Amino acid sequence: MNHYRSSAFIICLLLACSFSRADEIPLNLKKENLVAWCIVPFDAKKRGPAERAEMLKDLGLGSSAYDWRKQHIGEFEEEILEYKSKGIEFFAFWGGHENAYSLFKKHGIQPQIWRTAPSPEADSQEEKVTAAANSLEPLAKEVTEAGSSLGLYNHGGWGGHPDNLIAVCAELRKRGYPKVGIVYNWHHAHDLIDQWGEVIEKLKPYLLCLNLNGMNDNAQPKILPLAQGAHEKAMLETLLRSKYSGPVGILDHRNETDTRLSLQDNLDGLTWLLKEISEPGSGGDKPTPKAKDISKPQ
Repeated sequence: MNHYRSSAFIICLLLACSFSRADEIPLNLKKENLVAWCIVPFDAKKRGPAERAEMLKDLGLGSSAYDWRKQHIGEFEEEILEYKSKGIEFFAFWGGHENAYSLFKKHGIQPQIWRTAPSPEADSQEEKVTAAANSLEPLAKEVTEAGSSLGLYNHGGWGGHPDNLIAVCAELRKRGYPKVGIVYNWHHAHDLIDQWGEVIEKLKPYLLCLNLNGMNDNAQPKILPLAQGAHEKAMLETLLRSKYSGPVGILDHRNETDTRLSLQDNLDGLTWLLKEISEPGSGGDKPTPKAKDISKPQ
């Protein structure tokens, strides 16, 4: 083997092995940079703001996207303060609320605002895009004035399809709202598993956050810890090849489970998947989920 070929071989070998080093895990997939999602109303333990912030700190997670229900409105400020005290980023806020915007200004934070993209009834694609943009524009204006970004959230229907999300997002940007983007959830996209490679390339210019999930055909089940499904390993490999470097979330989203255990199952699953992608067989046995349905006798 001549000197040139020998050098090329060594370079290729180093590139192939580099991802096996812990410090080569992409920054957005490192635990401290992951976003915890669907952890407030879905927690079977019914934690309050202080307990939730402590849980996130103990798990090593650095950010939280805050989903809430009517009973949580009075806790908005406490949640912000508890996150600050534990060094947790208040990354996103579901839906928007007039009480929240004043608190964001008071405490100097600008979380993303996530809202389901609508599925308007109209005769043509152009009319649907216009109608969706019209319905969202007041929120886009409000969010922009608050200094935040608006994330259009895929939640099924016409408004959940990537092409339509992109079209509505592009229309709102054209109207003068450059901080409108997309929040894409694997658990609302089982029908597009086979098209994931195309989808991520289309989404990248607009993507504000990508939320991961274990993925089986036909959403059986819809919510599944990472590494427990049939498709998320290949989808994660595709994500790595895409060089997407933006925020990534993991979720609980199950009313019957302890959120801490659900998040830990996803962390364990992600660690195993990354090892297996780096070097097949290096992850050892697939992790066994710890989160159980605690609403029923065990």
